Amino acid sequence: MMASGNLPGGDGLPLSEQRGLAAWLPRRLAEEHPAVLVVGDLILDGWWSGPSDRMCREAPAPVVDINRREFSPGGAANTAMNLASLGARVSIGGLIGTDDAGMELKRQLQAAGVDTTFLMEDPDLVTTTKIRISSGGQVLLRLDEAAAKIPEDALAALAALVPAAVERPDAVVVCDYGTGVLAGPVRERLIGALAGRGPNQLVVVDAHDPRPWAGTKPDLATPNAQEAARLLDLRLAGGSERAAVVTGHGQQLLHATGARAVVVTLDRDGTVLVMADGNSHRTWARPTTEKQASGAGDTFVAALTLARAASLPLTASLDLAQAAADVVVHHPGTSVCGTDELGRYLESFADTALTADELERHIRAHRSDGQRVVLTNGCFDVLHRGHTRYLNQAKQLGDILVVALNSDESVRRLKGPDRPINSVADRAAVIAALSCVDYVTVFDTPTPIPLIEQLRPEIYAKGGDYTPEMLAETGAVEAYGGRVCILDYVAERSTTAMVQRIRNGEGAAVSEA
Repeated sequence: MMASGNLPGGDGLPLSEQRGLAAWLPRRLAEEHPAVLVVGDLILDGWWSGPSDRMCREAPAPVVDINRREFSPGGAANTAMNLASLGARVSIGGLIGTDDAGMELKRQLQAAGVDTTFLMEDPDLVTTTKIRISSGGQVLLRLDEAAAKIPEDALAALAALVPAAVERPDAVVVCDYGTGVLAGPVRERLIGALAGRGPNQLVVVDAHDPRPWAGTKPDLATPNAQEAARLLDLRLAGGSERAAVVTGHGQQLLHATGARAVVVTLDRDGTVLVMADGNSHRTWARPTTEKQASGAGDTFVAALTLARAASLPLTASLDLAQAAADVVVHHPGTSVCGTDELGRYLESFADTALTADELERHIRAHRSDGQRVVLTNGCFDVLHRGHTRYLNQAKQLGDILVVALNSDESVRRLKGPDRPINSVADRAAVIAALSCVDYVTVFDTPTPIPLIEQLRPEIYAKGGDYTPEMLAETGAVEAYGGRVCILDYVAERSTTAMVQRIRNGEGAAVSEA
């Protein structure tokens, strides 16, 4: 049932082989229109704001003169809204009350094209609401309201709908935030139905505690850092070192969740993916100072689900989901990322290659902050899994990753007159859109030695079957005290094979999960 992904993308490759985040990719994914069921805890998010210039007489608290009230679907409903905005055919299952909050949730979902056939209403249920009171861009208070207990007959009615709800969609997203909607009979029916699913139905578990859902054997589980820490029974300190801890405990996370792969979201530090085969993948967020953004995790899960349901490779799906999350954190309130907006965001990386002099100024600022610079170089003509894995490895050697691309003429000198397949402007845009890459530049010299001598990176990374002694660049790096690191990647073999498949009109080779 999952979309085939065999139709070509913008560079001639089927979706199952796309690695780079080109601007055309969100539209191409939307054209697949995968059917996705989101089932879980629906929340109505309220954002009330106004000026505050005096204190309350009765208590030491600010008075906010509310002049703006906005409501948005939150929780599972926000995941559904993001999926619909990205092009999926979405249905939603869950419980709401017949109160004003429930009716507003249903109205907004239906207006977005979400199928509410499996959304049950109960007059005895209080719809969960979270109202944030803010002034001057700062949230001062949050007011939460939720049902003390979910009516048993409402749970039984929702459980009865489960077999029909999960029968047809290409993907099912379980959003369990612990309100009790996905407890008891609903959980039992879901686990039974999903455990016996067909091989092409994707299951994603986004739960505060994924352990009760291990019986579904999900394709993906997406805990955040706090949830992962509880699963591991340890404390995850702040900072990017959390990724290394998560990776080191990857097998424990996979066992606890029963998932084929686990993605741990780390807020400002991006995400880390751990897989059953021992491989891992990082994304790096482009954080913002926005104080009122909410729901970026829901956007991330939605984009990840859409991409995987359309057969995009897992690591490329992760990078796309990170880009979608980066979009919404720049929006106030609870918002969604749409196909066109995500395309524009990826397009913004076009023409981002810096000159060596511009790059030198940026690097000087990073060094003043104590950050280490990693430089690597290559043609990066048709991006594939070997490239992205290699670049992620390079990023983890330091703080700032600079990728130097061979110019078009340089590629022709190296590879022959029929290369490159993609121009340097297109190659730079795709590489720059990868979350692990901080800067891109272009060089036209036979080797990057002049660039190395100007930038003086702390680490020069090279992929391939080399030793440092074999590289002409090693002397230039070691002359100023830098270090050469060789990573486990042979680029030309994979690229040449992929280019040959494109020219022969062949389908995808066996790709990653």
